[in-house]
Amino acid sequence: MNKPFVYDKYVTGKCFVGRKYDCMILGNLLDARENVVMYEPPKSGKMSVIQQTLYNMREAAKQFTVIHVNMFNVRTLEDFLVKFGTALIRPMFSTAQEYSDVVEKYLSDTHFVFDKTRFAVADEVVSMNWEADMNDVEKMFRFPFLLAAAKGTVFHIILEEFHNIMNDKDFEDALKVMEKVLAEKDKSVSFIFTGSRVNAMKYIFAEKKFFYRQVEYLPLQKVDDSEITEHIVRGFMIGGKVVERELIMGACNLFRGQMWYLNHFTSICDNLTKGYINEGILMQALNILLSIHEPRFMAVIDDLTDHQLSLLRAVLDGVTKFSASDVIEKYALNSSANVRRVKDALKKKEVITFNEKDEPVILDPLFEYWVGKKYFGIR
Repeated sequence: MNKPFVYDKYVTGKCFVGRKYDCMILGNLLDARENVVMYEPPKSGKMSVIQQTLYNMREAAKQFTVIHVNMFNVRTLEDFLVKFGTALIRPMFSTAQEYSDVVEKYLSDTHFVFDKTRFAVADEVVSMNWEADMNDVEKMFRFPFLLAAAKGTVFHIILEEFHNIMNDKDFEDALKVMEKVLAEKDKSVSFIFTGSRVNAMKYIFAEKKFFYRQVEYLPLQKVDDSEITEHIVRGFMIGGKVVERELIMGACNLFRGQMWYLNHFTSICDNLTKGYINEGILMQALNILLSIHEPRFMAVIDDLTDHQLSLLRAVLDGVTKFSASDVIEKYALNSSANVRRVKDALKKKEVITFNEKDEPVILDPLFEYWVGKKYFGIR
């Protein structure tokens, strides 16, 4: 049975709501073999937009190969290179001998090997026999271009949670090598760099300016409230249920149009009643959703210092100029130098970010509601 509200995986097709413009822009960039960077908070819809775009491109009979590398568990440069190489080879070859041959052919004079034991135990097509150096990075990053040319295909390579490359002490040197390869502008490969740690991705691509003029930043547009409302009303109608549009608009405002939260929230509502969905049902569903996420929110709060909590309270109060003397005094922030340190700490912990107007934004809309209502008791 098809679920009307999907929140446990990325969505395409009938479940995909809005963001036609984002898909069009991404599709145009990929057609032009441009590299793209996307960073938004977790579960904001990055992968849904990417997969819907690729679906649209396949429907238009465009030929390409997708390589997907999820870097969520990457802690070292070696981890990244092994995952990257394995992801490249697996779709293109099928036997152990072919794996061995392609590693030997394209990754000679490196520390990469095909290890039968590692392949059997860990499903690694590419392994390392020594600590990675920058020659290994360059050879591995050139590998997809060589492979695409040999196979007569185009690669669209998704590097998901790319910010985790910062876990390695040599990450800046590695990024410089990657820049060098991308500067050659080979049009057989395009990269999609994505990340859910917004400030970490900003550090790489906006502050340090790695891949400057080599990637196009694609911010996701907010899904229109009217499209969300139609999606939710239709979803409830499948089960013969009715909800007032004004109530749904209120939910859109609370969750800032974040479809993952909205789909989970409405799925809970759907299970709470067999008929009319009133405000009481919505509040009950909200409390259930809060109870699910409260341990995570409490862990965030427990990790904050008193000064960080004070600045967070100032953000909730609508303050935008934290170094003003009256703000420092009211929120006991000590000094403007301390304000800078506290802001940087909250950014590093991915609690807040700052928009193009240098205004603070709490990244998680449900956390913003919870910390305001439940922790600080703001009415």
